Amino acid sequence: MSKQTTLCYIEQNGRYLMLHRIKKEQDENRDKWIGIGGKFEEGESPEECVLREAREETGLTLTAYQYRGIVTFVSDIWPCEYMHLFTATGFEGELKDCDEGVLEWLPKDELYGLPMWAGDRIFLDLLDRGAPFFSLKLVYRGETLVYAALDGKELKI
Repeated sequence: MSKQTTLCYIEQNGRYLMLHRIKKEQDENRDKWIGIGGKFEEGESPEECVLREAREETGLTLTAYQYRGIVTFVSDIWPCEYMHLFTATGFEGELKDCDEGVLEWLPKDELYGLPMWAGDRIFLDLLDRGAPFFSLKLVYRGETLVYAALDGKELKI
């Protein structure tokens, strides 16, 4: 059974708000740095999900955001996941502690050296280059990226 999720990179002053997933033991993202987001609730649109998840995880209300792409994750360990990818440049509210990890504003050019999924580096690069709406497929064996395709065309990894 596949799952639907959102992921959002909130940007401010050349930095993204990143979540270091260190608080939950049974976490497929344990010890990795990721954007904010989570699973859809019944009947939610991608936009409703990303707005709710941003509020729940960060305390921030997004006021300017853009739907940037869809990422299909295929794994030999976890269920297939369709992740709806967003960026945000406007928000209101005060940052709060997150129960899933530690939130930190990090310079975008420093992200590539952090522990993260290999496929995340691919879509972060696409976001940084201002790529138009894209479909990215990522296939993992364990935590190793074994295949990637952008808009249906295989990428060299």
